[in-house]
Amino acid sequence: MSTTDFTPLSRRRLYQTTALSAALALTLTACGGDAEGDSESEDSAGAAEAPESLSVTTFNEFGYEELFEEYEEETGIRIEHNKADTAENARDSLRNSLGADSGASDIEAVELDWLVEFMQYSDQFEDLSDPEVEGRWLDWKYEDAVDEEGRLIGYGTDVGPQAICYRGDLFEEAGLPSDRDEVAELLDGDWANYFEVGNEFVAESEAAWYSGSDNIWQGMINQMEVPFETEDGEIIADTNPDVKATYDQLLAASVDDELSAGLSQWSGDWNESFQRSGFATMLCPGWMLGVIEGNADGVEGWDIADVFPGGGGNWGGSYLTVPTQGENTEAAKELAAWLTAPEQQIKAFEAIGAFPSTVEALESEEVSAATDEFFNDAPVGDIMANRADAIEVQPVKGPNYLLINVAVQDALNRVDVDGVDDPESSWQKFVNDVEAMK
Repeated sequence: MSTTDFTPLSRRRLYQTTALSAALALTLTACGGDAEGDSESEDSAGAAEAPESLSVTTFNEFGYEELFEEYEEETGIRIEHNKADTAENARDSLRNSLGADSGASDIEAVELDWLVEFMQYSDQFEDLSDPEVEGRWLDWKYEDAVDEEGRLIGYGTDVGPQAICYRGDLFEEAGLPSDRDEVAELLDGDWANYFEVGNEFVAESEAAWYSGSDNIWQGMINQMEVPFETEDGEIIADTNPDVKATYDQLLAASVDDELSAGLSQWSGDWNESFQRSGFATMLCPGWMLGVIEGNADGVEGWDIADVFPGGGGNWGGSYLTVPTQGENTEAAKELAAWLTAPEQQIKAFEAIGAFPSTVEALESEEVSAATDEFFNDAPVGDIMANRADAIEVQPVKGPNYLLINVAVQDALNRVDVDGVDDPESSWQKFVNDVEAMK
């Protein structure tokens, strides 16, 4: 059994597919060797070596449900899909499984913000490097999953360029323009402008401007080049004046100006608020489109504006990893390669708006010309491509990034959601949390 110590990290938390058989043939070739002996081995073992089932753990929405059915039909391999209720719970479960050297799924989805944490234990993941997938992804997406030894531990799924989703009907009721081009012009500028427009909105509406501080924080912090840790690993989150200034600006807007609905993202109250017009705008990476549509089923008025405060930013995006502890690692590699191929990324985009990370999918007509009926037939492919082009900063993320970010969000929620602290006392608790990580 592995004796890896995870205790220090335990604080807190796109072309339409060709024939599937051809895609499977590609991945089988990729995962097999190039020697004749490998081919003979596969021929002699054949289906006898194929597992009856493979387990896959994801979180939130990946758009894989129909893809799993397709794979099962073509291969006869049953997919056991374990869907964690939150990304943080998925992370905690994976960390515990790696520490115990048992319990992990054959494929584990890992979110960008905590990928670097697991890079410390990259030897517990299969090396997914293969000439067949070289050049498949955006350069930064690929490089973020390569460890110090040059091993690729994750196949990229989606990326998270951000736009602004909004309720056009609530805008109209408050006397604001609702046309997406006019909204883009209205919100073009910095965060101060976004909050100022929010002040205009809440003065004329019973709805809040946004759901809660934790949602807005994600957009603001992802535009900061070195927020929490320096490249050499020094933790600066509690002393970085930009982090404190952003925290103060956000809480002033949320609490003093009452722009926030006081909801913690992913909570039951947050989910339910979509049905009662709880707020008017939301930071909206591509993968969030499916979340909104699911929670707001039957609600009319949602739209997307090709704009983002401060210019651009990436929120999230994930990877598929294959833990070494699995008994079916080769078959898991084949499935992970297939799920993240351009053809399947296009289908996931069409299913839930997960914006592709593969170059071929990004250049496809299916993505560039895509619209979304739920969001007032918005040209989501074109909008998200523009938002991706606007990204200028990828924050430096060290192994403590997720833990620190959760601690900041806890500090924000103590003030905005729970109302148990004022901004300064909650900040001091955050400082204490960070000091304990050093």
